[in-house]
Amino acid sequence: MAAEAPEVGLFATCLVDSMRPSVGFAAAALLERAGCRVHVPRNQACCGQPAFNAGDRAGAASIARQAVAAFEGFDYTVAPSGSCAAMLRRHFPALLADDPGWSARAQALAAKSWELVSFLVDIRGMTETGARFDGSAAWHDACSGLRELGVRDQPRRLLASVRGLTVKVLPNAETCCGFGGTFCVKYPEISDAMATEKAREIAESGADVVLAGDLGCLLNIAGKLSRIGSTIRARHVAEVLAGTCDGPAIGAPRKRG
Repeated sequence: MAAEAPEVGLFATCLVDSMRPSVGFAAAALLERAGCRVHVPRNQACCGQPAFNAGDRAGAASIARQAVAAFEGFDYTVAPSGSCAAMLRRHFPALLADDPGWSARAQALAAKSWELVSFLVDIRGMTETGARFDGSAAWHDACSGLRELGVRDQPRRLLASVRGLTVKVLPNAETCCGFGGTFCVKYPEISDAMATEKAREIAESGADVVLAGDLGCLLNIAGKLSRIGSTIRARHVAEVLAGTCDGPAIGAPRKRG
């Protein structure tokens, strides 16, 4: 008898919802290919990271309670973002540790919350997605996924299975792009210098696109590439793995009229 398909709550993330819905659809497609039943709760909101990074722990805790209530009924919660997944998995338990009504619930949600690609590889055992992408891509390791969740080898394994794709190795793939959520607002000069260096390395790689698992990084990198006159565009790794790259890339000029 086949194992019952797990019920997965897709944590779409604020940036995906407002800036790049195609990433959410790609994530849902990948989860379904992995044998999951996908749900997108209407009452989901932010993961609370902006408030958390700004020192508003009370506000972040309030948002955490809302997220726990929205997602605790699923077998797993999966986000196409290392930073949001890290909030759920690493920071919600600490935020609600002193709340008797929510502490255990936050810990339970954290234990079954995952970044998208790590869930596909580590939990569902996915080794290929059947996708094709004709071109070359530079890979950027987003900080939260890499440092807080250990997401490094998983995307490289799946990208290696994409037909037609050549992955360019950046000399400093694991170096921050300078976005860092509120970091780019607090320290704009430092952020700009970091983004400039990242964009330079990507441009020198000769890649057609740059890929990452966090939309915040991609928007930051795409903006800097555009400002230095590079034609390299950005895409979320889920779009390439799902084979849903028909639409414009991040940073591509939009048609007017």
